Amino acid sequence: MDTVTGTQVAVTLPVPIPRERMWDTVTAVDRTAEWSPEVIGGGWCDGARGPVAGARFIGRNRFPGGHESMVTCVVVEAERPDVFAWAVLDDTGRISSTWRYELREGDEPGSTLVHHSFTHGPGASDPRRRAGTDPRVLDDRLVTLCQNMITTIAAMTTADSTTGATR
Repeated sequence: MDTVTGTQVAVTLPVPIPRERMWDTVTAVDRTAEWSPEVIGGGWCDGARGPVAGARFIGRNRFPGGHESMVTCVVVEAERPDVFAWAVLDDTGRISSTWRYELREGDEPGSTLVHHSFTHGPGASDPRRRAGTDPRVLDDRLVTLCQNMITTIAAMTTADSTTGATR
């Protein structure tokens, strides 16, 4: 029985940034390492210049314990300024996970409600491999992902995506 595929976590946070500017920030894959506890680099590839469905980008991550990985991601949804989602592909091209940002107008003028989610796919991944020997590994990973999502969104709120400056 596959207990990994479909597992997910999500966070929803209000941020004091207009939705258009938050869109620019969440789609700046070349800047994600500035905010994320795990991402150490990234950039558009295959001639892609920005967030459109089908565009690919490379992400580099460093995990607790020092393990590093490089993954290919493909944008599966890009609707400015509402949704940005991408699939992480495993080495065979199967979807290892899907990440999604949904941006809605916040309660306060000039604010955004950010919903960020992660769903594990059927493809290969380190948590899938390790969960086979210790099911608690997946639970621990999901907790870490949730914490990292909150940390990343909070860090994004201090960045000005148009200039690269911090507030």
